[in-house]
Amino acid sequence: MIPLASLQTTAEALMAKAAIEIPDDYLAGLRRCADTEKGDLSAFVIQAMLENYEAAKEDRRAMCGDTGVPRWYVKYGNDARVEGGPVGLEAALRRATANATTGVPLRPNRVHPLWRTDHNNNVGINAPEIEYAFHPEGDWVDLTTVHKGGLFGSDYRMLFPGDGIEGIRRFFLDTLIGFGKRGLACQPAIVGVGLGGSKDTCMVLGKQASCLRVVGSRNPDPKIAAMEEEFRDLGNSIGMGAMGFMGSSMVVDCHIEVGYCHTGGMPMSVHMFCLSSRRATARVFADGRAEFRTDPDWFTDYSRRDTVEWGDALMLQAAE
Repeated sequence: MIPLASLQTTAEALMAKAAIEIPDDYLAGLRRCADTEKGDLSAFVIQAMLENYEAAKEDRRAMCGDTGVPRWYVKYGNDARVEGGPVGLEAALRRATANATTGVPLRPNRVHPLWRTDHNNNVGINAPEIEYAFHPEGDWVDLTTVHKGGLFGSDYRMLFPGDGIEGIRRFFLDTLIGFGKRGLACQPAIVGVGLGGSKDTCMVLGKQASCLRVVGSRNPDPKIAAMEEEFRDLGNSIGMGAMGFMGSSMVVDCHIEVGYCHTGGMPMSVHMFCLSSRRATARVFADGRAEFRTDPDWFTDYSRRDTVEWGDALMLQAAE
C-alpha cells in the first residue's frame, strides 16, 4: 500500500523541480539550437535563457515569472494500491499543488472563468487537471507534473482524408507561422502534433506529445518517425527563431502521436511547449520510496496498442 504522505511529499518535490530545473533533454536540445542559430537577436535570447536557467537552479527560484497552469499525469501499475484510493491520491495532489504555490513559490494563475474567483493556490473547479494511464504490471504509481503555459500555443483543425500528408504539412506550417508572427508561443519549443482520434482526444494527444516525450525520442512507427524529423526541420526553415525573432531555431523537436479516427475525417492539433519546458517525474513504490527521473515514459507499447487484448497471458485468459 503506497502511503499518501509519500505521494504528497513526492508531488511537492516534483512541483519545485518542474518550476526550477529545466529537463536535461530539453536543455541539450536548446544548446544545440544555440550552436546553430544565425540570427543575432534569436541567438541572444537563447543564450540569455540558458544563463537564466543556471541562475534559477542556483538560486532555487522559478525559471519563469509565469509558472503556467500546473497539471498532473498519473500512471498506475496494475498491482498498485494507494492509501485512501484514487480519491485520496487526488486530494494529495491538490494539497501538493496548493502548498507548492506558496512554497516554491508559483504564480497563482487559476481563476474562475466568469467570476474571476482566485484562491491564490492554483486549485479550484477542475484545477489542477489530473489525467490517468495504466500499465500491465507493477505496484508503483508514476507522478508527472507539467507546468504548461495556459494562454496560447495550441491550435486545432478538422482535416479530411483527401488532404493527405500535404494538408497535414500545410496546417503545421500555418500554425507555426501564425504563432510566431502573433506572439502566441514561446520558442524554441517542443512541438507536439496529435493526429486522429475524436476532437477532444486529438487535442489531448498533441499536448501529451509536446509535454511528455523527451527531445530526441521517436514514434515507433518508422513513417511517423520520419515525419517527426521532417517537421522539425521544416519548422526551423521558415525564418523564425527564439521568441519570433528572425532565425532558424523555432523547433527544438517535433513529436507526433496518433489515434484511430472516424473514417470521414482526419483531426489534427498542434501544441508548443514553453521555452521553459517545465516537467518532472517520479515513481513512488509500495514502501514509499520515490525515484526521480527525466523521462515521463508516458507513451509505451501498451498505451499505443492496437489490438483488443494485450499480451499472450491475457489472450490465453480470454480464450479460457
